[in-house]
Amino acid sequence: MKLTESLLNALKENGARQIFGIPGDFALPFFKIIEESRILPLYTLSHEPGVGFAADAAARMVGGLGVAAVTYGAGALNMINPVAAAYAEKSPLVVLSGGPGKNEAKAGLLLHHQAKTLDSQFQIFREITCDQLRLDDAERAPADIARVLGNCLRYSRPVYIELPRDMVGAACQAVPPLLAPTVDQDALDACVDEIRARLQQATRPALMVGVEVRRFGLEERVAELARRLALPVVTSFMGRGLLADADVPLIGTYMGVAGLPEVTELVENSDGLLLLGVIICDTNFGVSASKIDLRKTIQALDGQVTMAYHTYPQIPLTALVDRLLECVPAGHYAYSMTPRVFPHGMVADQAPLTPTDIAAAVNDLMAKHGKLPIASDMGDCLFTAMDIEHTALVAPGYYATMGFGVPAGLGVQAATGQRPLILVGDGAFQMTGWELGNCQRYGWDPIVLVFNNASWEMLRTFQPESSFNDLGHWGFAEMAAGLGGDGRRVGSRGELKEALEQAVATRGRFQLIELTIPRGVLSTTLARFVAGVKQLNAVK
Repeated sequence: MKLTESLLNALKENGARQIFGIPGDFALPFFKIIEESRILPLYTLSHEPGVGFAADAAARMVGGLGVAAVTYGAGALNMINPVAAAYAEKSPLVVLSGGPGKNEAKAGLLLHHQAKTLDSQFQIFREITCDQLRLDDAERAPADIARVLGNCLRYSRPVYIELPRDMVGAACQAVPPLLAPTVDQDALDACVDEIRARLQQATRPALMVGVEVRRFGLEERVAELARRLALPVVTSFMGRGLLADADVPLIGTYMGVAGLPEVTELVENSDGLLLLGVIICDTNFGVSASKIDLRKTIQALDGQVTMAYHTYPQIPLTALVDRLLECVPAGHYAYSMTPRVFPHGMVADQAPLTPTDIAAAVNDLMAKHGKLPIASDMGDCLFTAMDIEHTALVAPGYYATMGFGVPAGLGVQAATGQRPLILVGDGAFQMTGWELGNCQRYGWDPIVLVFNNASWEMLRTFQPESSFNDLGHWGFAEMAAGLGGDGRRVGSRGELKEALEQAVATRGRFQLIELTIPRGVLSTTLARFVAGVKQLNAVK
């Protein structure tokens, strides 16, 4: 077996379903093996940031490993931002990079694509990945690959693997199965006993679920746990879309001053807040109406559980949830709740569009035709998604990079086979929207809603006096045909309803609907978010 084949088989055995990539001269040898071996399907895109975002989203949506393959230097270094996003938001992304051959450094010449030294790229990726590997020893490679892929899955964070181009065809043994992490059962039992005692003593316990719940494939088990504990459930902002199809008392998404008052009150007044897989960051907690005392919460994240002033180390989230399920008896417990009412019934008239109208139109569409998974970019499109009925969602809610939405939607369709709905602003579309040109080759047909206010409008809300937020109109609808899809520009509610129905009915080509929105018109959620941030900053 060739070294590259050993690596590809290990990726597949550990949940990788496809590879997204862009070839280059240092990567040509292993791209050839990827293509000819057919161990994993290969989807080539147009720009390395799109490759990274697509692979990241594929991993987020279905679990397992996302794989991004690029060349040395100009390719890998162009993918730094998506890998940093995956690290920040805990996505198990495997970066495969071509590399110089083992003997090329001895030529005495600077090598093209080299930055400072031949090792600079490796050192740069050390900062934004949880493990790194250069496959320069075929005998040692199987154990090294097992270690790196194991860490990728264990910590749900990116890893970096560099393949010197003269090593890809070296003879290599199969990668051994990954070892399951060991857990101190006494520590686990003590931790679970303390969690149960704290929840029983609480007068207003609640459960908040975050991204690790999906990263480790725990949604069904966490839903069952919530039912057994009879706890009201909210998602963090980053965790929006979790438990969308589960039978649990899902109250909504916690967003502090930007969210619904009943959700904010539930979370901030809880004396037994169980945080499962919730990243403690500003977008999740920085807009709290009254600052949450995290010492009074139960935090299960990053392979440990923290309560008050002490921590139980090396308690994986999966082991914790499984042990809680073993200890909490099944029953017919229920938490009474009033379901959140999302906007529906958009009037199909000639009134100009608002983000709330867009959310209502999408809700009407999904009520009629079924749910669609959503890939959203950063900006008011993501805040508008908070008014869309609970459905699977991937978005850069914490790292907040622009350019995620379109390639993420392609990654979702490649990984799941489901037709996604992509929400993206005009500024972000200018960055990576052109990846839609690859849909025709692979049969992808997402529905793309471009929020076009000719502006970086979210930035304008914080600094309205600056004219550099003006973008101008680019005519995205007209560009769709040249990219292999269909485009339509709409400016009224009636036009939006008609365009959405036509988009759903048309399969085999991507459907782009350009939504013209007047400047200054924001979703109610973003308006509350901006006002809350300004108020909190003024207090400081």
